[in-house]
Amino acid sequence: MENPHFDRRRFIRDTVATAAGLAVFSALPQQGLASPAEPVEHNQAQIRKRMAPRIRFSVIGINHGHIYAQAEAVMRGGGEFVSFYAKEPDLVKAFAKRFPQAKLARSEKEILEDNSIHLVLSSIIPSERAPLGIRVMRHGKDYMADKPGITTLEQLAEVRRVQQETNRIYSIMYSERFENRATVKAGELVKAGAIGKVIQTIGLGPHRMNVDSRPEWFFDRKYFGGIICDIGSHQFDQYLYFTGTNKAEIVASQVGNVNHPQYPKFEDFGDVMVRGDGGTGYIRVDWFTPDGLKSWGDGRLTILGTDGFIEIRKNIDIAGREGGNHLFLTDNKETRYIDCSQVELPYGRQLVDDVVNRTETAMTQEHCFLATELALKAQQQAHKLTLKA
Repeated sequence: MENPHFDRRRFIRDTVATAAGLAVFSALPQQGLASPAEPVEHNQAQIRKRMAPRIRFSVIGINHGHIYAQAEAVMRGGGEFVSFYAKEPDLVKAFAKRFPQAKLARSEKEILEDNSIHLVLSSIIPSERAPLGIRVMRHGKDYMADKPGITTLEQLAEVRRVQQETNRIYSIMYSERFENRATVKAGELVKAGAIGKVIQTIGLGPHRMNVDSRPEWFFDRKYFGGIICDIGSHQFDQYLYFTGTNKAEIVASQVGNVNHPQYPKFEDFGDVMVRGDGGTGYIRVDWFTPDGLKSWGDGRLTILGTDGFIEIRKNIDIAGREGGNHLFLTDNKETRYIDCSQVELPYGRQLVDDVVNRTETAMTQEHCFLATELALKAQQQAHKLTLKA
């Protein structure tokens, strides 16, 4: 019998090649207002449609399955996938099978010194993403990293300095907004004033451990940056985006390894309170999704406004509708459900536009860095949570 729940890593790897799988991955609404979801029915013509190539791009480092979504997003947006490089033979084999048009480069240097390449993508081990991005920018290319794109405040300072010096794009793919159609739709609704002025966001990012499929670096803070730095970065991106916040501070944060003593350098729970000039936020992230759930995580986002609220159930509506991308809107007139299965995911197209036109339509550089800065500060300031046995 088929496993009744999703193995998230296997799902990312195996289904991205299918039409339904492609629909799950990619990106963002209009600027100023982003995690893979369960597959749902979509318009197949829309899924398969790709813009004619406008830029050439390569990949360096494929240590997380999100790289499949990153590449697909850029190809749909008008990117020609030219080459890739990775050190791990098993990862290379699967990746080459999925993207036969891209040649395997002999080294990172071969890609960096190829002057025909405009953009480099990476899902290398998280602690290596910022140093790689710095090398990419210094070679005159734009860069898109999987989250977390930066794992220390020292890395952030250096990335900011080099980005300003080179004027290259350093983009982080905050996939819980960019790849979730209901979250994209929520951005459109908020921008249109559907719930008035946004006061607060509550972002919940639960995940399933899937211990047997995780590499060693997954269990060591030195490599993934800590739970708030890692999966919490999604929530900070959404907080800034929906509240319109430009300046913010961490009110309180805590992290803990409350149920996995066999991995002493791991963190399985974290939460944060944040406030800024646009609104307040609460964030909770964890690795406690039980096997009985038919998804890798019941990701939710609540957006509270002065005239109503929106609730997004990103991956699953437990005991409710099938699939993911569920949006519920309550205002002064009614409560209604909005089907988001046909909403465009425009991040890839917008990023390619930005590479070509030197603009910031996908995401401003300051927004990208501020979301990361807040996650890193919350991680650094976090109280260590311990619970009685």
